[in-house]
Formats: sequence, structure tokens, C-alpha cells
Amino acid sequence: MGRIADTFRSRNSPLFIGFTVAGDPGKETCIRAARALIDGGTDILELGIPFSDPVADGPTIQKADERALLAGTTPDMVFAIVRELRKSSEVPIVFLTYYNIVYRRGIRSFYREAQEAGVDGILIADMPFEESDAVTDAATEFGIDPIMLITQTTTDARIKKIASRARGYLYLVAVLGVTGVRETVSDEAITLLKRVRKHTDLPLALGFGISTPQHAKTCAEQGADGIIVGSAIVDIVGKNSGDPKVMEDALRHYVASMKAAIVTDCRV
Repeated sequence: MGRIADTFRSRNSPLFIGFTVAGDPGKETCIRAARALIDGGTDILELGIPFSDPVADGPTIQKADERALLAGTTPDMVFAIVRELRKSSEVPIVFLTYYNIVYRRGIRSFYREAQEAGVDGILIADMPFEESDAVTDAATEFGIDPIMLITQTTTDARIKKIASRARGYLYLVAVLGVTGVRETVSDEAITLLKRVRKHTDLPLALGFGISTPQHAKTCAEQGADGIIVGSAIVDIVGKNSGDPKVMEDALRHYVASMKAAIVTDCRV
């Protein structure tokens, strides 16, 4: 069993999964942001590898990708960031990336380097399930969990196939569209959560559009095993990157408020 499975198994309440873009707005500030997220109570850290055409992401994360790329962030630097974080933390780390990045480096090479750096899971946002054989084979070879997306338009038959190949947790997309802050958690997101639960015992984590303690509490009360937050965190980093100390304090406070919402009265 890997760190992700162990982390889900050891908790009595839903996990908080925090996302930030690797290298945004630069290597050292990104490391400080990631450590602040962990210090605040983040249970699983998702690192986005910046990409020039992030089709699944909204404006907030797109701008963070641009900042990271302008700062010279490369896959080599992202692996270095993970190695630095591993010096002080055993929190599970998941890469969120796009297939072009993996393919250009070589699938086996990418997964081998990820494993050597200390990565626990990899989600490729634009990879169709039908084309995932080589990736899941490499993930198995190097002991990395293949994290997979399920959306509101995914059929029950397809959910079963995806769940049979995924490990770690399933990433359920709570909205139709790209990442970004929304005002409410939709009824469709809860319906998706309950529909997927019928087909798998894997942990289910809801993401896309979740940003407030009330959002997190709603998801937890409805049975989510994890709450994924990206754009709200990336926004804090972007607004405070000129003052890393303020950024760190804001991130720790934000994570603590979200954790409090999903722990209190959500699971017995």
C-alpha cells in the first residue's frame, strides 16, 4: 500500500487535497507555498505541472501556469521541488499534468523520475481512458497511483471501466466546464458522487469549483472522501506572491478553515 491509500485509511473525516501550480511564481516561493499548505493541514498535495495549453483549467490556473513558465519552470524543476519537499514531509504528492509533457519526456522515464523524486500519484487531465494503457502500465511498474477523472457526463459503464484501472482515489469533476471558483456546490455534483459510489470502493474526491468552508462541508456531509481545492489556493498565491510571509499565513489560515468545516460533525 502506498502513502495515498494509507492516508485515506487512517482518517475518520474527509481529506483536504490542496492544489498549487509548481513553480508559481518561482521555485522558492512555490516551495514556501507548498510547505504552508502542508503546515495548515493539507492531507494530499496536488502539484500542477505548468503547461502552455491547459484545456481543463480556468483563468486563475491558466495565469499561474503562465507565471510559472515565465519563471523558467520545467519538468526538471518540478521534480526538484518534490525532492525538496520530501526532505521535510511525507504527505502524499500527486502530479496533475497533461499528456504532452509525459509523452515528450518518455512515459517510462517520466514515471521513473517521478517515483525517484517521491511522487505518489499522477493524473493526466487530457488523457482518454481508452488511450491509457501505456501510462497505467508505467504507473504499475513504478508504484505510482494512476488518478483518473470522472465527470457528470460519464456513463455508468464507463465509470466501471475507469474505476477498475484507477488507484489512490477518483477525481470527480463537480461542474461542467473548467476549473474555477463557483458560488455553490451543484445538485449534479452530489448526484455524481452517489452514482459513482455504487460502482467502486475507491475513495471519491470532489474537485472543480469548491472554494469555501460551506462548499467543503456540503461535500463532506454528502459522503465525499476528499475535497479538492485549486483555484482558491492559486488565487491566494497570486495575490500575495510579492510578500511570501503574508502568503504563507493566508494559506495556512485558509486550509485550517476548510479542514475545520469537513471535520466538524461530518463523519462519526
